Amino acid sequence: MDFEALGERTVWVDCDVLEADGGTRCLSITGGYVALELALRRVMAEGKLDALPLSQSVAAVSAGMVGGRALLDLDYSEDSTAEVDANVVMTGDGGLVEVQATAERTPLSRASLDDLLALAADGIAELRAAQERAVAAATAG
Repeated sequence: MDFEALGERTVWVDCDVLEADGGTRCLSITGGYVALELALRRVMAEGKLDALPLSQSVAAVSAGMVGGRALLDLDYSEDSTAEVDANVVMTGDGGLVEVQATAERTPLSRASLDDLLALAADGIAELRAAQERAVAAATAG
């Protein structure tokens, strides 16, 4: 966020997950970004902002090691049996905002962490494309 461009405004993004099968925090972050961008575009359309004050997109995804394999977007059954559970939050250009990984059953090797981060980056790239489509659809017409 370019806080200077935002000016003296406060933006609250609140997300209530009504039904979920894991990854709710990641969903909240990814969807919350879309809501934020749409809200700021509306403020711009009302002439209250000169430019969109977003400097980067942000999205999040869960990943983990299940049965010795790196998996993306774990559902409840995978998450509950994962050897390693991770949540990764990244900016649109690949910057890491947060990496939270817990070895639930076995220690996480550096190579496995690298695999999880690469998998998460691929997933976040897909999420970013979905975010762009959602914003485009909401602002069309």
